[in-house]
Amino acid sequence: MPSSVTALGQARSSGPGMAPSACCCSPAALQRRLPILAWLPSYSLQWLKMDFVAGLSVGLTAIPQALAYAEVAGLPPQYGLYSAFMGCFVYFFLGTSRDVTLGPTAIMSLLVSFYTFHEPAYAVLLAFLSGCIQLAMGVLRLGFLLDFISYPVIKGFTSAAAVTIGFGQIKVYHTFLRIAETRVGDAVLGLVCMLLLLVLKLMRDHVPPVHPEMPPGVRLSRGLVWAATTARNALVVSFAALVAYSFEVTGYQPFILTGETAEGLPPVRIPPFSVTTANGTISFTEMVQDMGAGLAVVPLMGLLESIAVAKAFASQNNYRIDANQELLAIGLTNMLGSLVSSYPVTGSFGRTAVNAQSGVCTPAGGLVTGVLVLLSLDYLTSLFYYIPKSALAAVIIMAVAPLFDTKIFRTLWRVKRLDLLPLCVTFLLCFWEVQYGILAGALVSLLMLLHSAARPETKVSEGPVLVLQPASGLSFPAMEALREEILSRALEVSPPRCLVLECTHVCSIDYTVVLGLGELLQDFQKQGVALAFVGLQVPVLRVLLSADLKGFQYFSTLEEAEKHLRQEPGTQPYNIREDSILDQKVALLKA
Repeated sequence: MPSSVTALGQARSSGPGMAPSACCCSPAALQRRLPILAWLPSYSLQWLKMDFVAGLSVGLTAIPQALAYAEVAGLPPQYGLYSAFMGCFVYFFLGTSRDVTLGPTAIMSLLVSFYTFHEPAYAVLLAFLSGCIQLAMGVLRLGFLLDFISYPVIKGFTSAAAVTIGFGQIKVYHTFLRIAETRVGDAVLGLVCMLLLLVLKLMRDHVPPVHPEMPPGVRLSRGLVWAATTARNALVVSFAALVAYSFEVTGYQPFILTGETAEGLPPVRIPPFSVTTANGTISFTEMVQDMGAGLAVVPLMGLLESIAVAKAFASQNNYRIDANQELLAIGLTNMLGSLVSSYPVTGSFGRTAVNAQSGVCTPAGGLVTGVLVLLSLDYLTSLFYYIPKSALAAVIIMAVAPLFDTKIFRTLWRVKRLDLLPLCVTFLLCFWEVQYGILAGALVSLLMLLHSAARPETKVSEGPVLVLQPASGLSFPAMEALREEILSRALEVSPPRCLVLECTHVCSIDYTVVLGLGELLQDFQKQGVALAFVGLQVPVLRVLLSADLKGFQYFSTLEEAEKHLRQEPGTQPYNIREDSILDQKVALLKA
């Protein structure tokens, strides 16, 4: 394990992050669009060492995972490797997080399988179109749209995906249906591989960090343990392949093997905009229609997963990312990746965790990962023949298991039980149709948001003067509810009461709210009592003064308003001096 060094601390505090806004031709703007310019001038030999170790560690994780995720996507194994290297090179130039690694993931592979019918041509075209959409969102700075997908919706989807992928590898239904036909060798090897991966992961989590002051022997032994546990996927898959090869030599093969993998680097060519089949040619329009909602779901979930990963590690390691720049990076990765037969990719939480734990300093670590994947394509594909599919299934199951977060249910039950509704809706409907689950969960979250905006909580203080304070902002959907509460508490009682509307939390109002407040002032005047306003922020006061509301009274403090309203018997309306109103209006309109 790399030791803690001063250079790493400097990298973690001054590594790539979100640059301040500036004009399009300034150095700061150029650094924002090409984040490599921010950290490359100060790149050091120590950073190179740390990045090399991290890139190597991620590469040894990425190669077996790429082969496994191609199986999830329903594609030949080489397509997983084709998808694993382009993101490394693009993110080197455009990424704003030093930890993130782009490539195939379990969730993206599941979506690709669902929307591309196990056809490589559809998968590559989906990568191209997804990249175009993501790139357009980055150029138009539409990253804020992702904020409307709530955390419970994301958790509901990822949990459903984990269950779908995990049970898809075990094939529970077919296992029980054809229990007599179970291949004992595959079952035993798969369980052994899962056990080995679990043990190595637990060892990795409990390995103490290496310190320079440790004796050389202890430091070496811990370093070897760290290396073995970090590269556990490659280690276990190699072990399984060696076992399978040993049986192959004896002439008996108890395992289903990966089989032939296309050798060499992928050819560079434009994505397939049509497909020729035995029944004729499928046009571009027909392919787009066939993929349907996948053209929205895949780029959206790709962005959500990647930015969520980037934000999580940026917060953990104390730096900032630029969400719109991340959109550009992942969009360009998918567009360029489609030229080398990649299917849609996104940020990988597991490999990003390996990257961060390995002490990566800059996105340059991705170059090592990308080169390692290319070397495996050029020289190791013949060895992939002997990898048992049960070993790859074990890698997939252990990778997706953490996605099913049981703690989130307990946390939401304790914090806010209503948030369990979008989570459960998304989780359950994703087993039917992925797009319906995400859409339904997002709609439920949006309805909850709209309900809170339309029915904001209000704090009521009883006393000689009734005080009502909206607990949140005041927008047009909330005006009718506020009006009903004010009428029921102040004007529909006997005798009618004066009321102070405390507006400290109201930062803006629209024309509908202005009209509603004007009607309330008229109602109070007809009843011979007063409605006064307190705590108005300058933008709100400016709007109300511009509206020339009859009987509008504003006080700077609650005490001043209560004192003024108690001076009179309550049968006549109270007015602030006209010259005072005019002075405030002139001052605010000039501001």
